[in-house]
Amino acid sequence: MCDSYDYILAKHEDRGGTTLAMHLKCVADTIVVMAHHVGLDEELCRKGAILHDIGKVSPLFQRTLKPGYIHQPGFVFRHEIASMFFISLFPKTERPVLIDMIVAHHKSVVNDVGEKGLLDLDYNMDCFNRHIYRFEQWSPIALSLLNEFGISVHSISIKEAKSNYEYVVDYCEEKGLCASKWKGILMAADHYASALEDKTEASLEKLFINPNLSFYNRIHHLYPLSLVDASDNRKHTLVTAPTGAGKTDFLLRRCKGRVFYTLPYQASINAMYDRIKVDLKDTNSQVFLLHAASSLKVRDMRVEESILQHHPGASIKILTPHQMSSIVFGIKGYEAMLLDLEGCDVILDEIHTYSSEIQAIVLKIIEILKFIKCRIHIGTATMPSILYNRVKEILGGSSEVYEVSLPNEILKTFNRHIVHKTTDFESCIEIIVGAISDRKKILIVYNQVQRAQLLYDRIGVLFPNTNKMLIHSRFKRNDRNMLEKSLKEDFNTSNEACIVVSTQVVEVSLDISFDVMITECAPIDAMIQRFGRINRKRTEETIGKYKDIYVIQPPMDKKSALPYDVDILQKSYDILPNDALLEETSLQTMLDTVYPNTKFVNLDYSGVIFVDGRWGIKELCHNAKSALLDVLDINSAVCVLESDKDEYINNPQSRLLQEIPVSYKSIAYNKLKQLDVGARPFVVPDKAYNDERGLLVEFARPEFFKRYEFI
Repeated sequence: MCDSYDYILAKHEDRGGTTLAMHLKCVADTIVVMAHHVGLDEELCRKGAILHDIGKVSPLFQRTLKPGYIHQPGFVFRHEIASMFFISLFPKTERPVLIDMIVAHHKSVVNDVGEKGLLDLDYNMDCFNRHIYRFEQWSPIALSLLNEFGISVHSISIKEAKSNYEYVVDYCEEKGLCASKWKGILMAADHYASALEDKTEASLEKLFINPNLSFYNRIHHLYPLSLVDASDNRKHTLVTAPTGAGKTDFLLRRCKGRVFYTLPYQASINAMYDRIKVDLKDTNSQVFLLHAASSLKVRDMRVEESILQHHPGASIKILTPHQMSSIVFGIKGYEAMLLDLEGCDVILDEIHTYSSEIQAIVLKIIEILKFIKCRIHIGTATMPSILYNRVKEILGGSSEVYEVSLPNEILKTFNRHIVHKTTDFESCIEIIVGAISDRKKILIVYNQVQRAQLLYDRIGVLFPNTNKMLIHSRFKRNDRNMLEKSLKEDFNTSNEACIVVSTQVVEVSLDISFDVMITECAPIDAMIQRFGRINRKRTEETIGKYKDIYVIQPPMDKKSALPYDVDILQKSYDILPNDALLEETSLQTMLDTVYPNTKFVNLDYSGVIFVDGRWGIKELCHNAKSALLDVLDINSAVCVLESDKDEYINNPQSRLLQEIPVSYKSIAYNKLKQLDVGARPFVVPDKAYNDERGLLVEFARPEFFKRYEFI
């Protein structure tokens, strides 16, 4: 590639000043590999990659990349629109696909959240004349650059450029309802190459490798699912089995291609990532993790390993449904995720553990996955029959679904808990004293972070000489990572007594095995998951040995019951045995008693883009993220400490380390300032955080700041 265009940049000089020629080459190299694996025309995709950013040659764009540039209010220049001035260089048969790839790869073509999509600008301002500025001076450079990439060119007049612009506008106005693969592949390739830059070419060989899952063919009589044939020809899978039966191995044995493994919580996907990474260490399978803090899990690896976490083509990608929900609500980038998912194996583990809203989203995800020809494998230890039957119906019934469960004689060997009902924590203090004396590991689970923090303080007073830990969601991400690691590697393996106070974050897939549990009452399905952290190790010696679970009766008022429903808590408490064995063979009856006629939340009129087997969003458009938050009422946010504020602003690489996840409602009305960088965190006083207790919401108020600038 000629060096004469090195002064034409694709990125700001402060961000490395990547040349446009280099960026176009990297995107082209990437998209050809992706197109080959997803079955799209490789040469046509390459042409789209070369054309997509050619509008950046314009001096209006180049000046924005210079140090000291100050954005002018009202200034709008969209380089992808300027790229469309050159569409007539290509055969008429290719133009629709090239437009699909390019015109909306940054902004929704209409109703963009910032009103900067092509049609938004065309309706609201003289869009063409704004973008044609000095075209006669810069278009020869763009044409020469295109020619360097093998595109046949001719001189384009302003009249021809306007004709091209009008053609593109008319084409976009006539778009129907659909999801564009072409837009998806260009976005995927563009983001990938932008992240890796000069490392792009070397990393492409890592993409689209089907994992070697032969490791999971291992057989052991203690794991009964390892003895079950996984080769049934039916496309989809429904497995019901207790914790420790070998469910994960069985689900992976059912997979034939690249795998998306979905679990409910960050802690559970962290644990699964660590596990599969170790299992497949001797293969060339690329195992990636996808959540807000995924880079923390790979920060000791090469930089490209961290970047790759969020991009297509992984052998195995481990994530939560929140990371997949863009395909339900049409959030920016949903087309790229659809392209990555299409035809893959998707494991949905423990789907019953969500709120009714999240559960409705998971059901919609299953509909879409089936539509894009995925093989879907669902595993559960506890699922109400009404939910099970709904999932089976979506998947196509018995002719399409391989159903696996264990016979009662096997289930009985998984009995491991004696359940005791108790009125309050006070009645459990003597139990803790005895357990410490016997050098046992005690897990206490509360349903609300603040209650868990208060209990942890009390434990510190009552048992000052006992090893203890508090773990919940409101720690700095890096601190949370370290806590999870210590919980699994230190507390779980120690022969000394310890007390861990936790919230729901321990419920799923954390591989710990404690001796005694004291827990607030939760919905029956959530409690069964919690119980799985006690007496978890399955050996010849542990079969037939039981350990104690103490369940505190639920509160009577709605506020204290949150995040759960009071009636569900009471039904769950009532159905539990008291001072008696919890039998695995009784769990289904218990679940169906608590959830006899669950009504599924209907999302079809709440921003969902796939209804009745058809796409319901205008092609080349996407929705703002707020569409998802409005439906879920997640209201999630992050905050940072006042002492971390400068580091957060000035060092993007360390931002995740300082972020503290928090409920939006718990902090948004405290008159705190938000930063305009990164995840736009709220700034909270240093007094609102403790290394042992995490975020202290009661101090997240302006009057507790040390520095005047925050007040």
